[in-house]
Amino acid sequence: VLETDSPYLAPKGLKSRRHTPASVSAVAEALAALLGRDTDEIARVTTKNARRIFQLSPASVAGDTR
Repeated sequence: VLETDSPYLAPKGLKSRRHTPASVSAVAEALAALLGRDTDEIARVTTKNARRIFQLSPASVAGDTR
């Protein structure tokens, strides 16, 4: 699961000085680079984990088409 709850520690390169939910994609990209994985794989795995943890149906996850 990816999160952005550290408002004053935004990832490098973000235009905003605050860390918001909109910057979660930057977190996913950084994690993918760190692990040597594809960003799509990170998105797939973290979405699957969020569904399991929060007991969400696939339709309730925004932007998820799987």
